[in-house]
Amino acid sequence: MKRIAALPMYNVSPALAADWHALLADVLRRVDPAAIITEPDDLHAFWRRPELLLSQTCGYPYVLGLHEHVQLIATPHFEAPGCDGANYSSVVIVRKEAPLDSIEACRGARVAFNSTDSNSGYNALRHMVAPHAQHGRFFSTTLETGSHLGSMRAVADDRADVAAIDCVTWAFATEAYPELTDLLREIGYTRSSPGLPLIASKLISPDTAEALRDALSEALAAQPERASRLKLKGFSHLPPQAYESIRQMENEARVANYARLA
Repeated sequence: MKRIAALPMYNVSPALAADWHALLADVLRRVDPAAIITEPDDLHAFWRRPELLLSQTCGYPYVLGLHEHVQLIATPHFEAPGCDGANYSSVVIVRKEAPLDSIEACRGARVAFNSTDSNSGYNALRHMVAPHAQHGRFFSTTLETGSHLGSMRAVADDRADVAAIDCVTWAFATEAYPELTDLLREIGYTRSSPGLPLIASKLISPDTAEALRDALSEALAAQPERASRLKLKGFSHLPPQAYESIRQMENEARVANYARLA
């Protein structure tokens, strides 16, 4: 059974997708040259496949059940505002001309989010809004867009007023799509939490997991210009309990009677 791999989470532009593919190919050449790079349609099913050698997930699906199927390989360190070592946060954005300068000012506004299983676009924003909600409500309407870029476009097109964007995605987008991000403005950051981890099936041996960590560092050092384009500075190997802070944000919002964006 051939092992499989994919790095799908930060393919913000075609150029970035090519760089992530090249980085992954370099890692696989060092660990398992027969492994196949794929483009999964159903990420949740893909992450649970027993032959998964390397991929990247969001921390929220990880704590909600994916941790039972995978092991943590590494968490990237990114060079972007809102990042601190292996931690990241979300940038809260509005239209440039909107009279909104804080999350409190967004009461009654229209919110866009990428998906309900996103830490950066949903969980972290819900946690930020929870202290200001009344009877479980804060926004007038919600719009699920399917992606952070979709949320940015929804705000820019006046189909929504506010959204929370993964700060790494935001940094990539400001370089790749300035015609979009120039229409938007930052008004704050959510609480930080551990970034999107690189994962492998629990069936991958400890020796292979360690080889993956070494290969990631080697591939990063071998191509410094590519690393710069990917804003990658290095990797940490975090314990599973580090990601419990993401579940804690969910729990704090629920205690505040704000179980969902509304």
